[in-house]
Amino acid sequence: MLRRPALALFAGAVCFGAGAAAAPAAKTRTVTIEALQFSPASLEVNAGDTVVWKNKDAFPHNATADNKAFRSVDMQSGRSWTFKARKKGVFPYVCTLHPTMKATLIVK
Repeated sequence: MLRRPALALFAGAVCFGAGAAAAPAAKTRTVTIEALQFSPASLEVNAGDTVVWKNKDAFPHNATADNKAFRSVDMQSGRSWTFKARKKGVFPYVCTLHPTMKATLIVK
């Protein structure tokens, strides 16, 4: 008799879990900084994803959102900066050390 209640509880748990919508797993996406450019120039991510900027140039860069939603440290050559995208929206950004370097982060 002890086996039936346990089986019923297990079956109920399986049915309950099957109907729940699973949230997409968070991803890590990379923006490469090289030759005075952000690559990709436009990156679309989901809220909760992590974005890593990697500086492959021989001099420092940063990533600063036009609306100040994020601002990295000045990344020296070979360094990176990580940002967790929590707020949805379109975020144009620039390297304030080299204002011709522009890109856009889109968070859905």
